[in-house]
Amino acid sequence: MSDDMIGGNIDKKQKEAEYFKWKGTIDRNPDYYQTETDRIAHGCPEWCWDKYNEELENDNIKDIFDNIKEAINYYLDMPEDKKTIIALWIMGTYIHDKFETYPYIFLNAMRGSGKTRTIKLITKLSKDGEMMMSMTEAGLFRTKGTLGIDEFEGHASKEKQALREVLNASYKKGVKIVRMKKKKTIDGENIEAEYFESYRPIVMANIWGVEEVLGDRSITIILEKSNNDHFTRIIENYDDNPIIKNILLLLNSDKCRLCRVVSPENIKNDTKWNEYVKNKTALTTLTTYNTLTTLTTQEIEMFDKIYESGINGRDLELYFPLFTIANIVSKETFEEVLEIAKNNVEAKREEDVYESTDINLYQTVSECSEGFVSISGLVSSMRKHMGDGNWDWLNAKWMGRGLKRLNLVIEKKRMSDGRYVRVDVPKAKKQLEMFK
Repeated sequence: MSDDMIGGNIDKKQKEAEYFKWKGTIDRNPDYYQTETDRIAHGCPEWCWDKYNEELENDNIKDIFDNIKEAINYYLDMPEDKKTIIALWIMGTYIHDKFETYPYIFLNAMRGSGKTRTIKLITKLSKDGEMMMSMTEAGLFRTKGTLGIDEFEGHASKEKQALREVLNASYKKGVKIVRMKKKKTIDGENIEAEYFESYRPIVMANIWGVEEVLGDRSITIILEKSNNDHFTRIIENYDDNPIIKNILLLLNSDKCRLCRVVSPENIKNDTKWNEYVKNKTALTTLTTYNTLTTLTTQEIEMFDKIYESGINGRDLELYFPLFTIANIVSKETFEEVLEIAKNNVEAKREEDVYESTDINLYQTVSECSEGFVSISGLVSSMRKHMGDGNWDWLNAKWMGRGLKRLNLVIEKKRMSDGRYVRVDVPKAKKQLEMFK
């Protein structure tokens, strides 16, 4: 075999034919090729052996994904899209330290909808998973591994402010928590600083929802009550279930190549993505693009689809790890989770538009004429935008402050029938574009 063949400097069709020839040989006699000496002796090119192992690793990862979904399907009655998100998230807990951010999972459900069962199953399958019924600030950053918090009620209370602050920061790598500790020395007692990193995978569940800041760091999954006899009668025997045992064996043994495939070198997709975005405006053809970057064709294809989805900001930050894992599982899984993310983000944006008073105020101002309008008229228009509800708080005083806060007033004057303003209609229209 020529050096060109061994080095891989052959065209694609030749290389594929060469690979499948050796794949068949290795499949029939795997023991002949276990060491580099064996492979040289039998003439097996190193690049063929590397590709063979890569395919085995990817098959192994696909098996893990399918088995996790099978376990979810055995115990939980939920749609396929939710199973996919949960399965990818569980896999990501084993490599979450390789991502700059990792989303929380928030399970929102009424009583009897299986949220406790769901959170138990997730923590059972996740890396160093532990479930707690309540959580303190100290417990959050002094423990490690995947954390499940059930009955996460009352988190918005004043007493839980410190816990909320830590939670709001723990989805992102690099945030340090500082606590002072007394330490005895030969000279007496000193106060020293202890530093903790609270970054970790967290799944939480409650009935009433979470406050806005924490919700923006979470992928929310709404659970519904099941009337299927299989799910309402089945008992949680996670320790004895053979499917779960096999998943944990694959994820925690040397047979699992997830951590090697998803190495810091080949998963630094946030850096690669930034490189892609930076050069996006220079993109004319794939050939041109490849001269500008070090990205592979597969990475460019993945990034193109993410870019075209329109997902950006914190939503992109949250879903990006799941996109990366899904792309390793299979192209079909990546396409599936990208579509799920698009639908979820679109639904969230529609909800935000409805709930956000600032967006409603921008909408009201964008429909104004270029001349002066009355404050009372703006109040009436905005109430119509917000639909049915008790809007007593939305009065002339609130409107004046809101316009000032958003810097939408160009000029104002007082007349016999009240206050009038000339508002910045173009600015309001421009700001609205950000929420579409």
